[in-house]
Amino acid sequence: MSIVSQAKVVELLDKSPSDWRVTEESINRRIKTVEFHRLPGTTVTLCNITLDNGYSVRGESACVDAKNYNEDIGQTLAKKDAFGKLWPLFGFLVAEMKFRHDTANEEQGIFDAMQEQEGL
Repeated sequence: MSIVSQAKVVELLDKSPSDWRVTEESINRRIKTVEFHRLPGTTVTLCNITLDNGYSVRGESACVDAKNYNEDIGQTLAKKDAFGKLWPLFGFLVAEMKFRHDTANEEQGIFDAMQEQEGL
């Protein structure tokens, strides 16, 4: 269950003044493979998500009573757990890209000002 509906997320993103953001779609575009494994004799389901650059994250799910185990639910929850670990990684990546972009623009501005000052 999501605290904010997908429609509300889209509405908020449309109103955002910045293009520097992480979206579910931007993460999904980088996913190369999603693999599931169930630990033998348990209700534990593991999910391994591998990105296009080879980096991978894992998520897991389990249920208390083996009688309640459902493979689809286990995989869904394990994937959600793994996917949740990607948000901060992509957040860092976008923040770093923005920092480098802003720093390059600042450096170019300083260089341009120096050229003007020196009459170049």
